[in-house]
Amino acid sequence: MGSTFIILGLLIFSAHLFSALFSRRRIPDVVLLMGIGIVVGPVLGLVHPEDLESIGALFASLTLLFILFDSGLDLSIDTIRRYWKGMVQVTIMSFILSMAGVICFSHYVLHIDWLASVLAGSIVSGTAAAIVIPLVNQLHVSEKARMVLTLESAASGVLCIVVTIATLEISTAHNMSAMGITGMVFRVIGGILFALLLGLAGGILWAGLLDRVRKLQNSMFLTPAFVFVIYGIAEMLGYSGAIAALAFGIVLGNVSYFRMPLLGAMKLDKMHPLRTEEKSFFKEIVFILKSYFFVYVGISIPFTNPMDLLYGLMITVVLFVLRFLLLAVVGHENTKSERLVVSMMIPKGLVAAVLAAMPERVNIEAGYNVIPGATTIKYIVYSVIFCSIVITSLLVFLTRKQLVENKDRQTTIDF
Repeated sequence: MGSTFIILGLLIFSAHLFSALFSRRRIPDVVLLMGIGIVVGPVLGLVHPEDLESIGALFASLTLLFILFDSGLDLSIDTIRRYWKGMVQVTIMSFILSMAGVICFSHYVLHIDWLASVLAGSIVSGTAAAIVIPLVNQLHVSEKARMVLTLESAASGVLCIVVTIATLEISTAHNMSAMGITGMVFRVIGGILFALLLGLAGGILWAGLLDRVRKLQNSMFLTPAFVFVIYGIAEMLGYSGAIAALAFGIVLGNVSYFRMPLLGAMKLDKMHPLRTEEKSFFKEIVFILKSYFFVYVGISIPFTNPMDLLYGLMITVVLFVLRFLLLAVVGHENTKSERLVVSMMIPKGLVAAVLAAMPERVNIEAGYNVIPGATTIKYIVYSVIFCSIVITSLLVFLTRKQLVENKDRQTTIDF
């Protein structure tokens, strides 16, 4: 037990050290965290993925909850209104093209079941904000390009979650033949809308009570505790707790947009946003969860099954090719270096890692294989995460000289 706590403590110190290296040397910290997992897992065999299966599903759900709450806090409606055109074009086109490419490649080349192929496509079609944002901030790109990539990383993560959860809802719908396709689609859309409304209502209520809650002693953790309640209520009612947590975060991150005259009668009209120290506290929780989760991903990377590792590399190459083709077709009015930066910024991260574990959780809860190949999906996605981060880092390193040469040139980007 003592050695376990020493290792857990050292992992947090290592995570902060790796984060500092990322900011200075552009070596993504998640690669180093996965490296620790690879060493203690596949290389030395000290820990096996089977040893962590009992806590994997709970850990994934907890991490997803905090990711979405934090993502909602960071989704600025003002920023989206300013750059929505470029963000929507790049995000939607890239997501649809990537998802279609992965689905077709997975089914026709890798001979994976259609349902598993759709899940794999929805999980890996987004980008990782925790990797994209620090890399873009260190490169010489225009403000609009930087904002489009930042917003894409946030919005595409939400898209991945919504589409994946909708697909899982469809796969687990009982008596689907009786419901029919139309009824099933309406059930899924209705579930997502109800979860959004529940999260919005919870966020408005909490923002109205926040000033009073702060007067309580040791109240910092009461906000995530209320997120737990909202998440739990949604799950108990059979809806998506993850979507509810996202909506809750959006309200607290954009309080001014949700003030309504009706709230005055309920004495909730004095809504308050989260303070800087509260946001920092939640980000530290996400940082800790991320650190442990990527070590878990490293342990679970299928080095013992080289075919899953190869499949992950192949899908990563497909994603990069499709991204380069997309940027070759759109944005001709932009400079070559700007298009190059946007085209290579598709690393996968924590959202993909957490979603990859969800099909297995669905099978465990159902008691049978609702989703064939759930374990294969998880291992392939973990491989895609590792390969995409490594390739993105190499591309940034190889093209940095070209970007530096163009730093004094006046550039614009108008997707």
